[in-house]
Amino acid sequence: MKLKQLVLALAAAAPFVAHATDGYFSHGYGMQAKGMGGASTAVAESAFGAASNPATMAFAGDRWEIGVDLFSPWRKASRTGGAMAGLDGSVDSGSNYFAVPEFAINRMVSPTMSVGLTVYGNGGMNTDYDGGQLPSPGACGPATGPGTGFNPQPGPYNLLCGTGSLGVDLMQLIIAPSVAFKVAPDHAIGIAPLFAYQRFEANGVDAFAGFSTSPGDVSNRGYDNSTGYGVRVGYYGRIAPGFALGAGYASKMSMSEFDKYKGLFAEQGGFDIPSHWSLAATFHASPTTLVTAEYQRINYSDVASVSNPSSLLGNCLSGDASACLGGSNGAGFGWQDIDVFKLGVQWQASPTMTLRAGYNLSDNPIRDEDVTINILAPGVVRHHITVGGTWKLDSASAVTVAAMYAFNNDVEAPSFFNNFAPLGMTEKIEMYQYAIGVQYSTRF
Repeated sequence: MKLKQLVLALAAAAPFVAHATDGYFSHGYGMQAKGMGGASTAVAESAFGAASNPATMAFAGDRWEIGVDLFSPWRKASRTGGAMAGLDGSVDSGSNYFAVPEFAINRMVSPTMSVGLTVYGNGGMNTDYDGGQLPSPGACGPATGPGTGFNPQPGPYNLLCGTGSLGVDLMQLIIAPSVAFKVAPDHAIGIAPLFAYQRFEANGVDAFAGFSTSPGDVSNRGYDNSTGYGVRVGYYGRIAPGFALGAGYASKMSMSEFDKYKGLFAEQGGFDIPSHWSLAATFHASPTTLVTAEYQRINYSDVASVSNPSSLLGNCLSGDASACLGGSNGAGFGWQDIDVFKLGVQWQASPTMTLRAGYNLSDNPIRDEDVTINILAPGVVRHHITVGGTWKLDSASAVTVAAMYAFNNDVEAPSFFNNFAPLGMTEKIEMYQYAIGVQYSTRF
């Protein structure tokens, strides 16, 4: 298959991409990294450097890699304390399996310069809850006519007082050409322009139309698309025998608006991709054992629709239109910036077999006061363990596998609906995940 055809095929697979590990970013890119807790900024053994540190590509050699990850997030939301008002309910999300394709190629055009291309799913979020958890016709507001309740339509309602099924579907695909230069025999810098495609849909949040600057563009508008751009830069250096350092930085990606959801996302449908950066070190504990440690910072505060607190809806009720959904400073999901720590180990067990293991610790971006709106996006997992391995098929080709398990985590806090029915209700969102992937690679 020609390179252009392969890239187009992966772009066509974009609707299947969904991640929610380190917030809504993937825990790693490329199966070697995914087997080591996602750590890759100071490891120069993969063509996926443009997804973390493009400078490593100057040492990766001529190679291409193609893989797919079967990712499975399990999400649940519940409310208690509102039984008298008919507001208690519990629901598990459907849509629990997603195929995440990835592709990378690197070419040494000279002993000191490489060019490459990486195509990967940056991240995403998906929830797909059945409706009908609140069967009482008046649970979310009287059914006697428009404008008489939080949701004037008759029930049954979903857990956010909307009609029908409830959920969101967000995916992000990035195409990253790269170039890397050795500025000295053991040091390199790299740059990768980033071109992004996003797809989004929201259903069942129609009850929030009254909090919006554009009530008809909040929910059930089908899929909308967004494109944009940014850049990633990096440094990689072998500081001493068996010891290397790496650093990578990706700018905020400026994305076009989701016009169909200009009444949901702040800034009339704005949904940029936040900046993030990483620092890492790698050392060889023995001739056959590599250990790598990495720190990553993801700046969700770059994006108003992600980081603005949902409490701004109170300002909206008080007449501040800028704080309403879709407003110039509109309410969002209240996500905080997060720190991520990654630790990976690689052991050359034999000339044909390499084994890997890793651990990834991520902050939970969701604050207690934003639990209600994050029923839609419960990206709360923190602890991830990974394993993986590579088996050489011949002198040039290999198969790599990786598996990840993210332990169940939850956030439980008072409900936003206490503002309308002061019953002391609490809500809990929770998630756990697992993934298994396979990759084929060859040198040329």
